[in-house]
Amino acid sequence: MLGYGRVAERYPVEMPRVLREGGYHTAGIGKMHWHPQRNLHGFHSVQLDESGRARTPDFVSDYRQWFAQETPDLDPDATGIGWNDYRAHPYVLPERLHPTAWTGDRAVDFLQGYDQPEPFFLKASFARPHSLYDPPQRFMDQYADTPLPEARVGGWAERYRERSDDSFNIWHGDLGPEQVRHSRQGYHGSISFIDEQIGRILEALDARGELDETLILYFSDHGDMTGDHHMWRKCFAYEASVRVPMLIRWPTGLVAAERGQVIDKPVETRDILPTMLDAAGQGERDDIDGRSMLPLLQSNDAQWREFIDLEHSTCYSPKNHWAALTDGHTKYLFHTLDGEEQLFDLTGDPHEQHDLASDTTHEDKLRLWRNRMIEHLAERGEPFVKNGKLMARPKRFLHSPHYPQPA
Repeated sequence: MLGYGRVAERYPVEMPRVLREGGYHTAGIGKMHWHPQRNLHGFHSVQLDESGRARTPDFVSDYRQWFAQETPDLDPDATGIGWNDYRAHPYVLPERLHPTAWTGDRAVDFLQGYDQPEPFFLKASFARPHSLYDPPQRFMDQYADTPLPEARVGGWAERYRERSDDSFNIWHGDLGPEQVRHSRQGYHGSISFIDEQIGRILEALDARGELDETLILYFSDHGDMTGDHHMWRKCFAYEASVRVPMLIRWPTGLVAAERGQVIDKPVETRDILPTMLDAAGQGERDDIDGRSMLPLLQSNDAQWREFIDLEHSTCYSPKNHWAALTDGHTKYLFHTLDGEEQLFDLTGDPHEQHDLASDTTHEDKLRLWRNRMIEHLAERGEPFVKNGKLMARPKRFLHSPHYPQPA
């Protein structure tokens, strides 16, 4: 997807379906964010927590059904802050009822009860730390006196100082350092709560005697601005939103590589399926993007891509519509509404406080990255590139021409 639209009912290649066809039992737990929600996409089974999309006339998530059975007299939204809310508040209900705990419990239950002959593929998908920031009180307390990073604001971000609106789910606005710190307290607490659940999952895997026989990938779909550059929420090209973790623990004997290493090559979520297929001995496919990350584990000098591409169709406002490239050291942004460019040195300026696009001493670097973007988008033709130049695109492109249309 180029923007934030519905997941299609079926794609030519889908990870759970490919792994299922390769002999794996496939299970998904937590947030999937599909349409329709009960579409399995190849999973043998799915237990859903769709958080903000939990109640429609024809759908109630498994988590909400469980909650109603466990505590019919309680309100799962009793904490009182909303989806995409910038506020933070401790979860007001018993901790075991929190969706993060529910997802961890269901994953542990799966591992403790799995007795099929096939190897398994398990996706445990936590809705948090996406707002709302509502960890249990003990995790809010954990960060009450802990120094947390202050919001980083570049001089170029002055245009975002004013609030985008008067709601609690604004996409930009200077809310002051106290609100930033409180939001980040809840955000960090939510992450620590998830870390605890992941620890429980690893313990359950270890109890099966399979910790060292399992490929484990930990990653996210996006981050959260939490006040950086006066921005909130996601869907931005800046580091707090787009730079996400990619941790890999591989089975003993899969690759001859040192554990605990840090690799600075640019990887992306499109590399996950090729990595899993490689680990499963299913070889390469020429009908998917991305590459197996296993060779990088063996050698940081392995031949790899120079940079990755990022883009997002219009979100929140016509002004927030962009394409970007980065190698992890430099980032180039092209704002498609009006053609504005930005250039950041992520090595010397990791928080993107200094936009170098208008600095004449960086003209050559700006030209290099602009030409890379032209080459990247040229295959799409007009209105992306015309006569060898990037074109402003006020019109949104929610889906690519390859988006599978309903039958």
